[in-house]
Amino acid sequence: MSEIQYTVVVNHEDQHSVWFTDRPLPAGWTEIGFTGTREACLAHVEQVWTDLTPRSVRERLAAGETR
Repeated sequence: MSEIQYTVVVNHEDQHSVWFTDRPLPAGWTEIGFTGTREACLAHVEQVWTDLTPRSVRERLAAGETR
């Protein structure tokens, strides 16, 4: 039996997750090009997703908005 393969996906807020390679992606998510076992994908997410702050919040903070 072969291991289930996953792919790393990202949404418009730069939030990362893993998804089954044999299933259609949920709306709003895009593959980033890394596939492997669930453990390998989660390790990759841990390496690349270092700022958990959503993109929209980072952009507001960079613009000096406080709310």
